[in-house]
Amino acid sequence: MSPAPLRVGNASGFYGDRFDAVREMLADGPLDVLTGDYLAELTLLILGRDRLRDPGLGYAKTFLRQAEECLGLAHERGVRIVVNAGGLNPAGLALKVRELSRKVGVPAAVAHVEGDDLSGRGGWGEGVLTANAYLGGHGIAACLRAGADIVVTGRVTDAALVTGAAAAHFGWGPEAYDELAGAVVAGHVLECGTQATGGNYAFFDEAGRDPVRELRRPGFPLAEIRADGSSVITKHDGTGGWVDLGTVTAQLLYETGPARYAGPDVTARLDSVRLTQDGPDRVRIDGVRGEAPPPTLKVGLNRLAGFRNEVVFVLTGLGVDTKADLVRAQVEDAFDRAESRPADVRWELSRTDRADAGTEETASALLRLLVRDPEQEAVGRAVSGAAIELALGSYPGFHVTAPPGKGAPYGVFHAAYVEQGEVPHTAVLPDGSRVDVPPPARTRPLEDVPEPALPEPLPEGPTRRVPLGLVAGARSGDKGGDANLGVWVRTEEAWRWLVHELTVERLRQLLPETAELTVVRHVLPHLRAVNFVVEGLLGDGVAAQARFDPQAKGLGEWLRSRHVDLPEVLL
Repeated sequence: MSPAPLRVGNASGFYGDRFDAVREMLADGPLDVLTGDYLAELTLLILGRDRLRDPGLGYAKTFLRQAEECLGLAHERGVRIVVNAGGLNPAGLALKVRELSRKVGVPAAVAHVEGDDLSGRGGWGEGVLTANAYLGGHGIAACLRAGADIVVTGRVTDAALVTGAAAAHFGWGPEAYDELAGAVVAGHVLECGTQATGGNYAFFDEAGRDPVRELRRPGFPLAEIRADGSSVITKHDGTGGWVDLGTVTAQLLYETGPARYAGPDVTARLDSVRLTQDGPDRVRIDGVRGEAPPPTLKVGLNRLAGFRNEVVFVLTGLGVDTKADLVRAQVEDAFDRAESRPADVRWELSRTDRADAGTEETASALLRLLVRDPEQEAVGRAVSGAAIELALGSYPGFHVTAPPGKGAPYGVFHAAYVEQGEVPHTAVLPDGSRVDVPPPARTRPLEDVPEPALPEPLPEGPTRRVPLGLVAGARSGDKGGDANLGVWVRTEEAWRWLVHELTVERLRQLLPETAELTVVRHVLPHLRAVNFVVEGLLGDGVAAQARFDPQAKGLGEWLRSRHVDLPEVLL
């Protein structure tokens, strides 16, 4: 007889997510394992700066407060907790959790996973603050098999929190590729919390839905994982939001790229994923195929690159373009006369104004000045003087949204790759003993998946000029300096149109910011989706804050707002 499904929930999609989610997930329904994802590229930079101030820090402090509130409830319910909140100091956080366990009088066997921190290895170049390899789930599995109630990790892949728990529960070995790949897909759906239960969802306001009521406080997702790696994505009964084919498809496309979705334990074939509605708020995932993982591990490198500052000038009423030209010329002149001109100066005019506006705010446009330099002085006083000294001698109506500050440090993110066997992956068990997790015995270099055969295009017929978003959903995000943009439709007819219409060249036309960049399209027929990777759109990544939308969160919604000639048969 097959073992019962493992119920794995999620209570955090990022450092700063809803604090009460841990308690809610423990209290609102049955679980076996509760996971929490606290890390992102920007988070590791923040934790790195924490560690500079105090070497005992470097972990997500929020988790300790959540644990203090919920250790007793987790113990009472028999729920094990797996989190990557250890950040740059998993041993330090594990020690704090043990101390907390004794303080609140709740027994908890605490283990942690380490080895991802490669900052002491050297060879990364100047200015590297953090260097962390993305480990897999087998260290987590070793901790759970040894009886851990709480497992704290550093930088593991987001899905590893789920694959490690499932591997421990079902006894999967390192070459159970299909099973591990299925758990990777389930973990990827869970990792961003309420994005799987209606949060940030393209069709949130479609007919028959009250988004204000349903999304006021969406519930966090959980996966019922089976021994064969298949799963059902759902949520606790009575919680907000919803789970359907659309919400799961959207999250599957988030921050992915090619059909081969590589991880340290397995490469999951996203082109094999099949989704089925399995009842209200239940979506079944099956058919997932896995392959041996690549021979290298990704290493995330964060560097402190210098200092940044910005000023936003408000341009109200008539002559916005001329006003922008004037203040731009005045500031540039001041920079040219200053002792140290900022190394990087960028201007961006956002025409948020409209004619004959009923309020001053809607009559105003915003001109953003962003400066960056290795030295704080060049972006601090120099910018303050150049901007604020114009207050009585520039365009009519001169004012700014806030005075410029002294300049804040910023970072840049880069990825490097090292051989799997060069990274020490270690599980530190509840009794303090250490278990080395061996690298995979088999690996497979990544290869591109050939584009599948496309369906016949829709027959020609009458069209209407309307927003693409009337039929297509989208979700976008960041991968370092690249942007990911997944687009999907919900019917076969719409798919026959979309896959032929939304080519790389058409995307460049619709999103002119991508016109000069490398764009790669990946086709996922089972999901009725095309997934684009736009290389370099985000410059040096979110920490550099060089773009209006530095994480490309709104890129998909911009695309959906663009007008296309849509066949009337789809409306």
